[in-house]
Amino acid sequence: MAEIIRMPLLSDTMKEGVIASWHKKVGDSVKSDDVIAEVETDKATMEVMPYADGTILYLAGEKGTAIPVNSIMAIVGNAGEDISSILAAEQQTAPQATETPATSTAQPESAPVQDFVLPKDVSIVRMPLLSDTMKEGKIVAWLKNEGDAVKSDDVLAEVETDKATMEVMGYADGTLLHIGVPAGSAAPVNGIICIVGPKGTDIAPILAAEQNPAPKASAATTTASNTPAVAAPAPTATSTSGQDDDRIKISPLARKIAKDKGIDLHTLKGTGDGGRIVKRDIDNYVPTAATSSTPTGLATQLGTESYTDTPLSQMRKVIAQRLSESKFQAPHFYLKMTVKMDNAIAARTAMNTISPVKISFNDLVIKACAMALRKHPAVNSSWMGDFIRQNHHIHIGTAVAVDEGLIVPVVKFADQKSLADIAADAKQLVDKARNKKLQPQEFTGNTFTISNLGMMDIDEFTAIINPPDSCILAVGKIEPTPVVENDAVVIRHLMRITLSCDHRVVDGAVGSQFLQTLQSYLENPVNMLV
Repeated sequence: MAEIIRMPLLSDTMKEGVIASWHKKVGDSVKSDDVIAEVETDKATMEVMPYADGTILYLAGEKGTAIPVNSIMAIVGNAGEDISSILAAEQQTAPQATETPATSTAQPESAPVQDFVLPKDVSIVRMPLLSDTMKEGKIVAWLKNEGDAVKSDDVLAEVETDKATMEVMGYADGTLLHIGVPAGSAAPVNGIICIVGPKGTDIAPILAAEQNPAPKASAATTTASNTPAVAAPAPTATSTSGQDDDRIKISPLARKIAKDKGIDLHTLKGTGDGGRIVKRDIDNYVPTAATSSTPTGLATQLGTESYTDTPLSQMRKVIAQRLSESKFQAPHFYLKMTVKMDNAIAARTAMNTISPVKISFNDLVIKACAMALRKHPAVNSSWMGDFIRQNHHIHIGTAVAVDEGLIVPVVKFADQKSLADIAADAKQLVDKARNKKLQPQEFTGNTFTISNLGMMDIDEFTAIINPPDSCILAVGKIEPTPVVENDAVVIRHLMRITLSCDHRVVDGAVGSQFLQTLQSYLENPVNMLV
């Protein structure tokens, strides 16, 4: 059966996407994880995958064509399959799709096509594609209930992806007719999460036309239609307050995080409006001895085995998948070097006396890497399967640790920015990453990545390449170390760095030359200014 790939909603302000390039043509065979097109939005250029195996039967327009959100981009199916009825049905439903561009994305399985016409003023809100690696999203909380009146700019739900927790809007006025996924459950990209339309609309034909197994989840939500559904408490939670928890004034996201961390809501003091508990109250929570349930006698602890099972977050799932693929598919090799940072220390001190924003050592490393990449473009490349892409722009990703794992915000065009600009951008991105406020365009598009554990007192380490990059730089701490210079022992501040390289793209000599240039910039920062 043919599957439709629609123009995804890639930012909250996007109305249409422009085909920057097609990677496939009609008649080509494709796999579910192939990139079929690059789409330029109002904020970024991103890749679109079909999430289906088959043959390309239809492409909507040439390079440069603008396609409205939720309209057909491509159709994948069996070779020779007749798709005329799909295209005819799309023409009938096109006005509704244009007027209310819900969060439809590239997953084609449940797109309403063929003999069914979506009723007027009814909008299907789908799980949006909120990052280039996202396969499903977990509903953290519903902010509206079935039967509630909603506006087009109302936030309906909070969704946890592999990289952030983001808000989802319906982009339509009406009544929330149906919640298809209860809080705490996950839905695949483009799966129905809710339906908005005129009050009293019969949604049974819509669900039937979708051929979506969501009715089971829908039935589960009807028993709690007046309150947001939540997942059952984990056995390890420490709260014993029972139904009293429902009366506590707390945001849905804060409630979810508190449950995950096993925090008793009664021990929290809210700092939000009217004493409402919000996320920052969870982040700032410090348990006290009074809340401890540890047995007082040593004998009561002996011979007791216990453990805690923690469900995988969406972020941790994708980290495991992508890094496993990188480690076992890309042939890694490692180049190590020691850098004398004495001049960098002095230069940073001098620059921070006049810089409008504090420049960190990591900012110096970002700038030095960007300048070195400009001289060694082969390192600024990506393995694309049957060809190597040499990027002409330089976007530096910097790994940031968050509670759920790692995320890599990206400093765009780092080689063209001053150190002060890099410092300002990096600080803003790190703050947004730790508060789960990063937007997709801020954590995609990297051409090179830096992982710095120097502030964690790590001497040196090796890092796994962050696809689609061909290299990643691991940075250790700066440490005073005795060294021999001109037959005399002197103290130098040394920093150890390790470059992980994909041998399919970067050879040893190429990686070594890059490191030599990087070393020259870090040991003499004035070279970056001329």
